[in-house]
Amino acid sequence: MSAAAKHYLPTTETLQTPFPANVDADKVAREWLDSFSNALASNNVDAILSHIHTDGWWRDCFALTWDLRTFQGAVKIKQFIQDRVTSSKISDIKLEFARTEKPFEDVSWITLQFDFGTDVIGGKGLVRLVPTPNGEWKAFLLFTNLENLKGHPEKTGPNRNFEPNHGKWRDQRNREKEFADGDPEVLVVGGGQSGLDVAARLKHLGVSNLVIEKQGRIGDQWRNRYSALCLHDPVWFDHMPYLPFPDSWPVYTPAQKLADWLEFFAEALELNVWTSSLVTKAYRDESINKWIVTVQRGDGSERVFRVDHVVFSLGLGGGNPIIPNFPGREQFQGEVIHSTQHKSAKDHIGKKVVIVGACTSAHDIADDYAEHGVDVTIFQRSSTYIMTTKEGMPRLMKPDYWEGGPPVEQADRQSNSVPIYFNKMLAQRVCVGLHDADRELVEGLHKVGYKTNYGEDGSGFLFLALKRAGGYYLDVGACQKIIDGKIKIKNGTQISSFTKTGLAFEDGTTIDADVVLYATGFSDARDPIRKIVSEEVGAKLPPIWGLNAEGELRGTWRELGTPGLWYMMGNLAWCRFFSKHVALQIKAKQEGLFGTRYSAPLE
Repeated sequence: MSAAAKHYLPTTETLQTPFPANVDADKVAREWLDSFSNALASNNVDAILSHIHTDGWWRDCFALTWDLRTFQGAVKIKQFIQDRVTSSKISDIKLEFARTEKPFEDVSWITLQFDFGTDVIGGKGLVRLVPTPNGEWKAFLLFTNLENLKGHPEKTGPNRNFEPNHGKWRDQRNREKEFADGDPEVLVVGGGQSGLDVAARLKHLGVSNLVIEKQGRIGDQWRNRYSALCLHDPVWFDHMPYLPFPDSWPVYTPAQKLADWLEFFAEALELNVWTSSLVTKAYRDESINKWIVTVQRGDGSERVFRVDHVVFSLGLGGGNPIIPNFPGREQFQGEVIHSTQHKSAKDHIGKKVVIVGACTSAHDIADDYAEHGVDVTIFQRSSTYIMTTKEGMPRLMKPDYWEGGPPVEQADRQSNSVPIYFNKMLAQRVCVGLHDADRELVEGLHKVGYKTNYGEDGSGFLFLALKRAGGYYLDVGACQKIIDGKIKIKNGTQISSFTKTGLAFEDGTTIDADVVLYATGFSDARDPIRKIVSEEVGAKLPPIWGLNAEGELRGTWRELGTPGLWYMMGNLAWCRFFSKHVALQIKAKQEGLFGTRYSAPLE
């Protein structure tokens, strides 16, 4: 058994065996799963391990670890089996389906999905089997996912309330929303998609909760951004839980339309939301194991809640806007704003605009300016990854998140069953063809001086999103305007200072500007939490975004260093999938079913 696992795709070359022609996937899957089940039942560590390839991967999503963990290679997987798998009492294993898949010409595997249970949870496993030179089949990728808590089903479908309600509903809802009869179990801070998703999940698990939203209306996080904002993910990727978008929904959702949908979602699912309200203070009273949370309402009144859990749902942009502090700001006679303050290109018609930053917001805003004939320049501080949605989205999203794809719950399971660092190798393969398809556009950008990259190790935008939450632009039209000169580019140097009439650069050049707009992102997502909690609790907050050594996001979707303090964030797809895991963890704690976390070492 080697100490370090090798990192590779299971091609016919690396496996040193061809994939059998006309293989009976169902027969292979049943034989492997029966043998794997017997090994689990025997609690024999080596027998369990023998079903997994020496360089294989096992990703557990809160099912056996109450955490997000990825183990790669025989040494780490064996330790995981010893520490958790043998004590988990996995049982009731039943095959759901098996099929042969061929993601690339030289990569094939048998994919099988199975149900399983422990004493506490119901789960699903998803395995990708590969052949070995001696004729055996081994799991190269193994995924175990928390699906439900035994005895605590979601209150949907046959578990709904069958009692009619004649004339009492409105009064009941008002009392529920005001929590006139007591405090909720959970306070959710933030009413964007992450807060609403986790609130909906908690409600359907019977956990009372209240969402505190500082904006005047649900959806204002999107409604009040710049008017040109539009999602760059396709609709099949972005459905919300319980209430998917209609079939007539546009493939790429305008921000204003999404804002209205979030408001509709909260109302239709009868979520308890206080708008124009602000959490001003939260501390944990260890004597009663409760969070004491002060909420200030729009009318100036305050209410103090005693809750079991506080879930911060402040989004990827939860931190403060980053405003670079260039010298000479006081002498500049123009306007300086951050992208979060920008509304419309119509506000600056007839003016010269310089946008500092060259990722999604910068391009969207510059595109809007160009559409309205505004003189606009993007200042590109470093190179940007460019992918067109036309070429990239079908390659990256099909078949799971596309027209005619599987139900979104199954698509989520299949997508998240792939360990993130393994997914990087898949992305590198896909991006080879994608880069070629986008070559003409990228070369056109290079001709006008625009600087591009291929993402980390040629893996495209995914790892830029996971590590930096930025660094890319998924092109929907701005790039051609750059090539055509409708959007100007400045790069190859750095800003040295403001001038009276614009910006000066380290290479001695200047640009005149009436407006300098920062599209420079946000600070650490922990910053707004630290303003609310005690200094001691704030010091314990682990990093929320970015990847750890196992390739898992470091802090989101679980507790943040202190019992009952959580963070929920992500794009629409991640919020849809992981909101269920957050809610199930909280429900398990409320019911006394939560075990102990088996966490990766803090870095």
